[in-house]
Amino acid sequence: MKSLAELKAIRERMQSQVGMRAEDDSQTRVVVGMATCGIASGARPVLKALSDAVQEKKLSNVMVTQTGCIGLCKYEPIVEVMEPGKEKVTYVKMTPEKALEVVEQHLIRGQVVTDYTLGNIKL
Repeated sequence: MKSLAELKAIRERMQSQVGMRAEDDSQTRVVVGMATCGIASGARPVLKALSDAVQEKKLSNVMVTQTGCIGLCKYEPIVEVMEPGKEKVTYVKMTPEKALEVVEQHLIRGQVVTDYTLGNIKL
């Protein structure tokens, strides 16, 4: 590698091979915490349920991704929904069944499922 341009070309080539989707400012992002605490708490089936439901419902404006530690381990599995122009909504103690309800109510109908949000948890 001899230049920054060569490094950028390698990056672009590798991204196209992996099939990564470019992020779009108009897309809703659904992020699942997949650190060890999330995985141990059941985040993997939650991620699968969200991803499958978004594909089945053909929600082309929604991108489901994963991240590392969100920092609230005792509330795992955690799902964050980030819609353009709106505040982030953090869902906690998620299950695949709750995730499907979030898809129907929040992502399709635009109604936050407050029963599952971080702000509704009794400490």
